[in-house]
Amino acid sequence: MDGDTLYSIGELARRTGLTVKTIRFYSDRGIVAPTDRSPAGYRLYDIHAVARLDLVRTLRDLGVDLATIRRVVNRELSLPEVAATHAEALAVQIRVLRRRHAVLTAVAKRGLTVEETDLMHKLAQLSEDERVRLIGDFLDAAFGSLDTHPAWAGVRRSMTPEIPNSPEAEQIRAWAEWAELAADPDFRAGVRRMAEDHAAEQAQGDTTGPRRNLGAVVRDRVRPALAAGIAPASHQADSIVVALAAHCAHALGRPDDAELRRLLLARLESVCDPRWDRYLQLLAVINGWPAPESLVPAFNWSIEAVRVRMER
Repeated sequence: MDGDTLYSIGELARRTGLTVKTIRFYSDRGIVAPTDRSPAGYRLYDIHAVARLDLVRTLRDLGVDLATIRRVVNRELSLPEVAATHAEALAVQIRVLRRRHAVLTAVAKRGLTVEETDLMHKLAQLSEDERVRLIGDFLDAAFGSLDTHPAWAGVRRSMTPEIPNSPEAEQIRAWAEWAELAADPDFRAGVRRMAEDHAAEQAQGDTTGPRRNLGAVVRDRVRPALAAGIAPASHQADSIVVALAAHCAHALGRPDDAELRRLLLARLESVCDPRWDRYLQLLAVINGWPAPESLVPAFNWSIEAVRVRMER
């Protein structure tokens, strides 16, 4: 084919691999107009029509609508402008598909009811502003009026899920489950109690020296005992219970007596909530953090060890 030769629709179809019907369709809509007509009235096209049809086919494969394609081939729009617009549109579609995939996977794995599936779908579809309000509502319920101190502001930040703009399916599933959990009034009340207990320790205890929370003490003292196979009721566990009680006594500024052991047991039972453990696991998935090690076994061991000694 050379620049001076004109070609019929049939010849153009053989050259491009498109059907005669398709080329006629594009021609009728002014996307690939004929250069001339034969004496019998048949459409004729020059070599540039081949390049235009190749571009049209590529853009159609990429999902660009015909009106936009006509503006591109007529040089009313630049190809980079069209590419940028459609790339963003595809990004939105990908995010929607990821959300749908995450919801359907969760339904399959968790055996959700119709009502639970509907709720998860709605949670996955929340806008950024709606997510911010939901997160803020939960954190206010848990830490409101307690987070005026800079240290509490850090705790609040560490408890905040920050789902990325283009989350993976696992993060979307975790977000939907997190939102369900955060909306549970009983769970909110439990987190509030933990926060208030910790705030009370900070306010009443001895302010000299560094502060460690109960979870850190349980982790450092009890995990080795679990690994060593030490039973909560054994004499080998006595020193560990004494250490837990000493931490509580120091935090509350009171002696280690029967009342303190009762308070210690209540604190351990409050913190040992599988839902709280799940919250931390979900938070790690959403924020892309390493998975935290569960302290539930260590807390259960501690609860049994303290309770056994209170009943003796």
